[in-house]
Amino acid sequence: MTEAARAEVTADGRYIVVKGRRWRASDPAIPESLRQELVAELMAARRDVRTDPETARPRVQDAKVALGERGDPWWDPTPEGQRVRLAAAMRALLRHRSPEATICPSDAARIVGGTSWRDLMDMARDVAKGLAGDEVLVVRQRGIDINLATAVGPVRLARGRRW
Repeated sequence: MTEAARAEVTADGRYIVVKGRRWRASDPAIPESLRQELVAELMAARRDVRTDPETARPRVQDAKVALGERGDPWWDPTPEGQRVRLAAAMRALLRHRSPEATICPSDAARIVGGTSWRDLMDMARDVAKGLAGDEVLVVRQRGIDINLATAVGPVRLARGRRW
């Protein structure tokens, strides 16, 4: 039996208990396919900690924040905590996918907002605009790099020059 299978969940569902230690549980509102991507990224980053800690530790942090295991509690979000979590989710998803792959800002909003993800779309686009300004990611529409401030309609996010 795996460690996770032996973990107890607190009555409120906010924590798991492993070997007597309490750890924050992942946000249960994350859609399963996106949760699996984040967990896969977390596990890959954890494997790399011994050989490349400088690169791996920020990856672990992003994945754990995106999952809701670090940062503001997922059950009591603040606007700033949601912004941090959106940025972490964008970076974690882009790292997990192939270097040329893109994500939709709604992927990050679904991770952070659960069933109310649409309420976070303006914030997700604003966070993406900030990351694009830092050249961490680029915003594309129909495969062409664009300025999100002037974009209308659906956009995709890709790794930027300062990835």
